[in-house]
Amino acid sequence: MSGRRIFTRPARLAAIAPYLWMALFFLVPFGFVLKIALSQTAIAQPPYVPVFDLTAGWSAFKTALSALSFDNFKLLASDDLYILSYLRSLVVALVSTAILLAIGYPAAYGMSRLPQRWQPVAMMLVIVPFWTSFLIRIYSWINVLQHDGLLNKTLLALGIIDKPLAWLATDSAMYLGIVYSYFPFMILPLYATLSKLDDTLLEAAADLGCSRLKAFWLVTFPLSLPGVGAGVLLCFIPIVGEFVIPDLLAGSDRMMIGQTLWLEFFTNKDWPVASAIAVVLLVVLLLPLLVYEKLQRRHLEARG
Repeated sequence: MSGRRIFTRPARLAAIAPYLWMALFFLVPFGFVLKIALSQTAIAQPPYVPVFDLTAGWSAFKTALSALSFDNFKLLASDDLYILSYLRSLVVALVSTAILLAIGYPAAYGMSRLPQRWQPVAMMLVIVPFWTSFLIRIYSWINVLQHDGLLNKTLLALGIIDKPLAWLATDSAMYLGIVYSYFPFMILPLYATLSKLDDTLLEAAADLGCSRLKAFWLVTFPLSLPGVGAGVLLCFIPIVGEFVIPDLLAGSDRMMIGQTLWLEFFTNKDWPVASAIAVVLLVVLLLPLLVYEKLQRRHLEARG
C-alpha cells in the first residue's frame, strides 16, 4: 500500500470534521431558532405554536408546517423599537471597534518592538484580566463610576470638581466598559501579525530613502492588515450583540439589540419575536465575515 493511500483517508476525515462540527453546533440549533421565529406566540408550554409532533403523523406535520409565517420578521421591519435597537447596536459596535483599533494598534506595535525577553511579560499583562470573572470586572467599574465611587472621590480630593459628576448610566461608561473588556481581543491578533513581520523589509525601505513614518505606512501597515481585520471582527461581532455591559453601565433610555432580545425572551415571554431578532442579528453579522473572507482570498491570490 502506498504512502499516499495511507494518509489520504485520515486527511479526508480530518477535513470533514469542521463541517460536522458546524452542522451539529450551528446549523441544527439555528434550524430550531428559525422554526421558533416562524411560529406564533401562545400561552402554552412551550410558549409558541405550532409544535411539531412527529408521532402525530404526516398530515399533522404538514398542517403545522403550513401554520408557519413571516409575521415576526414583518414586525421587526415595521416597529421602530427593533430598528432603532439594531441601529444603536451597529453604531456602538463601530465606534467601540474604532476606539479599540486606535488604542490597540499602537499598543500591539509597541509590544512587537520590545526586546524578545520582555514580550511574554507584556503579553501576560494583557491576558491577566481574563483570570478573573467578566462580571466581577464589570461590577468593579460600577464601584469606580458610581455617584460616591472612587473616581468622584479622587477628583473631589484633587479639587478638579466641586461636586460629584454622573459617570454611571451613561454612554461614556458603556464605551469605557466595552473598550476595557474587548481590548485583549484587539491586541492579540495585531501582536501576532506584527511580531512576525520581516525587519529586513523596513531596512530595505530605509535604504531606498523612506522615512520611518513613510516606511510604516508603505510596509508595516499593509502587511498587518490581516491582523487588523481579525481584531476588528473579534471585537465588532460580539459587541453588536452585547448585553451585560450596556445593561449594567449604560442608561436605560436606549437599548441595544441584545437588551431587546433579552426583554422579549425573559420578560415578555415572546419566544418567536426573540428568535426572529436572533436570526436577523445572525444574518447582519454574517455580512462582515463574508467581506473579510473575500478580502483575505483576494490578498492570498495577490501574494500568490
